[in-house]
Amino acid sequence: MNPERWIKYYSSSHNILLVGEGDFSFSLCLGMSFGCATNIVATTLDSYDGLINKYKYAKANVATLRVLGASVLHGVDATQMSTLPDLRCKKFHRIIYNFPHAGFYGKEDNPILIMMHRNLVRGFLQNASSMLCEDGEIHVNHKTKTPFDRWRIEDLGSECSLVCIAQDDFRIQDYPGYNNKRGSSSRADEPFPLGACKTYRFRLQHPIALINPMMIELELVPPPSQMFVTPTTTFTYPMFPPPPPPVVQYGPLPVYDGVALHSYASECYMIFERYLNHVDETFGDTSYDVGSSVKEALSLGYEMYMSNAAPGRPSSGFISILEELHRLSVFRSERLRQMLFLS
Repeated sequence: MNPERWIKYYSSSHNILLVGEGDFSFSLCLGMSFGCATNIVATTLDSYDGLINKYKYAKANVATLRVLGASVLHGVDATQMSTLPDLRCKKFHRIIYNFPHAGFYGKEDNPILIMMHRNLVRGFLQNASSMLCEDGEIHVNHKTKTPFDRWRIEDLGSECSLVCIAQDDFRIQDYPGYNNKRGSSSRADEPFPLGACKTYRFRLQHPIALINPMMIELELVPPPSQMFVTPTTTFTYPMFPPPPPPVVQYGPLPVYDGVALHSYASECYMIFERYLNHVDETFGDTSYDVGSSVKEALSLGYEMYMSNAAPGRPSSGFISILEELHRLSVFRSERLRQMLFLS
């Protein structure tokens, strides 16, 4: 029996899932360190042909991984992976996503892009949490300087019933042979500057566990004026689970720095921002009936929803807005409860 081998947080005895691999150099680093990769499942969103055309060493890396016994999967969406036949019944001790990124559609401080990135990470964490062994960990490696700190990775974990057990400094030198890649555009095979980075380590949050005290700041979404929203634009926010429906667009996509942006910002935020961010209007005050407050907010919300309607937009779409409002309200209520408990 071969002795157990470790590299950083990862052991040859762990079942390991890697998500969003670039040229598969991180997976190969683990496999080479273990001397065997039968415990590794490495995935990418790219097709095989797309992968080898994008990255110079991807073909050789994948071939070596397979020789070492790894399972390599292509076309795997991190936000829907738990539904795939190849992954549905498997549990992992470590699930790793290195530097998740929703794509290059403008400057990184654009609020819409930040929301797109957060939606991607949220979807990954939601899926990964259902694929984790009871004592397993989910790891997200991420840059921490502004504007990347605005992704609020810890909060996303809390939303997905995960607790952040550590935020350790990430050093690429700890992983010999790993080459981080941009993964998009004509510069896909080039590395991006890392700067200060951390490994966010999550575990399942058991019912008796308290929310991390660091996670009690209420989430405030930029107002519509800062989100490059036009009256003819409709945003659809991915819901997890189930997998998000196709984005339906009414009117032109917003443009930022000359680039048309994909719209994943939440229309729910735009409609109910005031309702969510003001305690009096959410729960009522001493002179205001709670039931009336809620009914009034929902009525006004429906009017706002329909005021942006293009011909043919179904009024039934407001149901998805209410489902999102419910999810946000539950999360907000839990955060408020924890604030009261900790105060």
